[in-house]
Amino acid sequence: MISYHTARLVIERDVRAEEEERQIAAPCRTRLLLQAQEAPVCLFFHGFTAGTYQFEPMGQSLFQAGYNVVVPCLPGHGQIDDWQADNPPPLPENPRDYLKFAVKWLRLAQKLGPQVSIGGISGGGTISAWLAIEQVEHIHRAVLFAPYFSGSNPVIDLFVEVFDTYFEWQNQAGPSYPGFDVAALRAIFQIGDYVLKRVKQSPMAPVFTISSESDRAVNNRDHQRFFEAGLKYQPRCWYHRFGRVLDIPHTMMTEAEGNRYAHLLIIMTRAYLESDLTWAEIEEIGYRMTRGRTFNAVVAELGWQDRSSANMPAMMTLVDKRAIVEKRQTRNRERSRHARLYDR
Repeated sequence: MISYHTARLVIERDVRAEEEERQIAAPCRTRLLLQAQEAPVCLFFHGFTAGTYQFEPMGQSLFQAGYNVVVPCLPGHGQIDDWQADNPPPLPENPRDYLKFAVKWLRLAQKLGPQVSIGGISGGGTISAWLAIEQVEHIHRAVLFAPYFSGSNPVIDLFVEVFDTYFEWQNQAGPSYPGFDVAALRAIFQIGDYVLKRVKQSPMAPVFTISSESDRAVNNRDHQRFFEAGLKYQPRCWYHRFGRVLDIPHTMMTEAEGNRYAHLLIIMTRAYLESDLTWAEIEEIGYRMTRGRTFNAVVAELGWQDRSSANMPAMMTLVDKRAIVEKRQTRNRERSRHARLYDR
């Protein structure tokens, strides 16, 4: 087995040579933020038609916290040219191109540290979800930011499934491609469709899915269903949906792309990566906090201090505790009703 130092040099050299040959734009080039010695790895996948710049703030924060951070440029992305309808960007139209790429980078990430966590935004989140299911034994945690399983409108989904045409972004965010052939988006859609079916049948790595009610690009109900299906096999799955009041867009990773609260994603990600709590335990903490207890007091009482990240108190301020209380009250009423029926 090659040393960490050698693996690092080879990966950096090969990536640099390949991306110079492909003429990848600077904001979209693979980001390798690597420690002097091997360390836990965070492997992130950027969004469809976007670039690695989406994970610049997140990556820098995690690197400063001691992680190795790897953000590869997705196949066909980031290339410099005058892209338009009669010269569309060379995005893959076969889902396998993305899946082979994801497995390749997972294997490379494993050479950089003893533990690999993954994540992705939008289409990158879809790819990460697939890895979390198909490479479950190799992944510590996965964080999905607004993964694209389907669009927010069934008509748009039908359009993606059936038509071959060029689509141009109306509000281009960041130095991304201005448009794309719909057949290229179909490749991501097909991965998402597979993931939603597979999660009902198979264990997966612990996954934290993050949504926003203000997201007009993807179907938040899919995120909820994905979480609920995954929770049946993996109790360490988490889910959070930002309310409309924060107005967090689909492009949620950076302030430059419209999210004034992008720093919250860093807090939530570190809380998840560095904790070992099930969703049932999160709900128990949240419920006890509604009784006027602080997070630190609750976890001390339960003996869960060593399993909780230093970022968990901030994370718990975001958790919908009212929903937790209502869920528990509903469950208690159902138990009481069943008990009365049994007594008869």
